Amino acid sequence: MTDIHYSKTADEVSLISSGKVNTVQTEERQLGGLNIFTTCVFIIGVIAGSGFLTLPKAIDDAGWIGFVLIFFCCAISTYTGVILGKCWIIVCERNKELTSHLARYPYPAIGEEAYGKLGRFIVSFSINFTQFGSTVVYILIAAENIVKLLPSDTVLNCCYVSLIIGGTITPFTWLGTPKDFWGIAAAATVATGTASIILLVYVLYHEITTDIGEVTHTNIDAITFFTAYGTICFAFNGHPAFPTFQSDMAKPEKFGNALILGYFIVLLMYTPSSAAAYFVYGSEVQPNILQTLPTGPASTIVSLLMTSHLLFGGVIVINPLLQELEHTFNVPSHFTWKRLVSRTATMALVMFVAASVPHFSSILSLVGGSTISILAFICPPLFYIKLCRGDEKHSPRYIPLYIKVLLYEIVFVGLSAGIAATYSAFKDLIDNQFTVPCYYDPVKACTTS
Repeated sequence: MTDIHYSKTADEVSLISSGKVNTVQTEERQLGGLNIFTTCVFIIGVIAGSGFLTLPKAIDDAGWIGFVLIFFCCAISTYTGVILGKCWIIVCERNKELTSHLARYPYPAIGEEAYGKLGRFIVSFSINFTQFGSTVVYILIAAENIVKLLPSDTVLNCCYVSLIIGGTITPFTWLGTPKDFWGIAAAATVATGTASIILLVYVLYHEITTDIGEVTHTNIDAITFFTAYGTICFAFNGHPAFPTFQSDMAKPEKFGNALILGYFIVLLMYTPSSAAAYFVYGSEVQPNILQTLPTGPASTIVSLLMTSHLLFGGVIVINPLLQELEHTFNVPSHFTWKRLVSRTATMALVMFVAASVPHFSSILSLVGGSTISILAFICPPLFYIKLCRGDEKHSPRYIPLYIKVLLYEIVFVGLSAGIAATYSAFKDLIDNQFTVPCYYDPVKACTTS
């Protein structure tokens, strides 16, 4: 078995050495462990949000097959999420100290148990890139939504609003782990669910009451298709946080139930409104669907709801990255000035990147096609197969041949499509979406398309 390295406080080391881990585990789970419902809420909160706003454009860029991609990505993401949960159970059985919640960053622990330090490095890098990029995207979309609601003669543009948003959510990032901010996840979920219903009704109402004209769709090529694939992958992104939620559960073995329910609800949120926008607006739909809707009370309500979700969701999304940084710099798990400094500095870097690339679609497709494909489609199957092989200290676990074939197929599809999507995102970024940074020219940065 590969040695797994975690930073622990002196009290934690004492608990492990004295054999009190199981007592701590039982007491902590009884007092604060997440149940299936609360875990489901966290799953919805971390997944639903940006995809709700960006999927209509992605479907238009991919054509009718975009609907197939949505169901495919949702189904595969659900399945690999369940597989990842099984990996965590295996790793905890091999390393009893992990069940006491002393591991604040479990996905890299799975990678290290399966493939040593290389596995841990790949997972850590991918998660950090994904969560960092996702937080930047959330801030930029929220800023765009707020700017749309401001008077046309306001001096505030997307650059200034992004900084305000980043500064506003920073204090909330000082909270510890997901179980410490259950209310934030619940608020994010309710906001998205309400917004999805209002948006669907408003798009259909707009179609009935307005002569929109003939609907046309974007001419599809390889670049637009695989860029759309990256966007769709991003819409179902959640794997970096899943083991964190599972490790906070009272019964981690029930994680699969929460995951299936969560993804099903997210699919119900995404599909109707995305389909309506695709058929009503066609190629006129913008990367952010809210920029396509005519100004009115319904549009304003949806903007406010989705902006609130993005603000809440940003706190959830950035949390795993913050926890790993605290592992790296030996920051205690309880609140101290060190946590305040480390998390504030990380958010400052997030705001700097948001100011450097102030158009979210440039980042969204890149993250979706690259590291999200690694974390959602490639790592879980490979880790599960490797862990089930066993070693000199652990007996192998039987995997039916058809399951093994399915897992390798998922890896192959994820690798192939991920490479193509990453290339397409880079090419699209270079060819069409170069923008000046906010600190060079704030006005030009927010008006360049």
